[in-house]
Amino acid sequence: MADAARTVLISGCSSGIGLELAVQLARDPGQRYQVVATMRDLGKKGTLEAAAGEALGQTLTVAQLDVCSDESVAQCLRCIQGGEVDVLVNNAGVGLVGPLEGLSLAAMQKVFDTNFFGAVRLVKAVLPGMKRRRQGHIVVVSSVMGLQGVVFNEVYAASKFAMEGFFESLAVQLLQFNIFISLVEPGPVATEFEGKLLEQVSTAEFPGTDADTLNYFRNLYLPASRELFHSVGQSPQDVAKVIVKVIGSARPPLRRQTNTRYTPLIALKAMDPSGSLYVQTSHRLLFRWPRLLNLGLRCLACSCFRTPVWPQ
Repeated sequence: MADAARTVLISGCSSGIGLELAVQLARDPGQRYQVVATMRDLGKKGTLEAAAGEALGQTLTVAQLDVCSDESVAQCLRCIQGGEVDVLVNNAGVGLVGPLEGLSLAAMQKVFDTNFFGAVRLVKAVLPGMKRRRQGHIVVVSSVMGLQGVVFNEVYAASKFAMEGFFESLAVQLLQFNIFISLVEPGPVATEFEGKLLEQVSTAEFPGTDADTLNYFRNLYLPASRELFHSVGQSPQDVAKVIVKVIGSARPPLRRQTNTRYTPLIALKAMDPSGSLYVQTSHRLLFRWPRLLNLGLRCLACSCFRTPVWPQ
């Protein structure tokens, strides 16, 4: 007798990684998953429903979920048969980039409310059932920015560092209940949202920021960021494929980076645990040798660096 399909609850499915992951799981040839694909604004569900095709209403349902609302989380779980979630994928997130002096505390709090406390809120909601059943899998879409800081991304990186520390700590306890945690750490992911964000911040005023810092942000960071996404950026489909394999693993890993082409950019921190080598090298490349940085990024995009994302 075939095993019953596992219920997978995914946050942030209106676009990007969440949408692709929901569709890939729903189209699993073995029909191993019943996917509950959620989003804050159901007015944006059209793209997901079109991509799901025949899976819609069969192995995929769409539900409203605002990870920043206790009531929304409770209502979403009430709509799931039995209220039991076998796999939780914390994918909902927001970005924030720019000079620190020009960012409001309210904007910073929104990042933490969504990226960190939103994930915690969902875990608190599903954890009692997982513990009672002595099984479960919590997948967290983190970032390589949860492993190393990136200039002009201080708040976003801080939210991902918080997630990494929280879920690594929780993983120790949950093994006793046969519940696994997996932190998936993409590098740059080329999405329409990311492109629009970079365009918006390129003309933003950032009040309170001095002229030198604005110049560095607009004329050094933004061009380097665009080159980074162009050179080593992954598609949401590729990241989703990695997450599908993590979910299907008999012994899920605690961490899984998705982009081997990005590995050289995080190697400096591993080489020098003090962090000085990474900070000093990053500073020199961005502020003193930007042409060398762009050349290096283009080299990473060469075919000779393109190793498989998931080792066979």
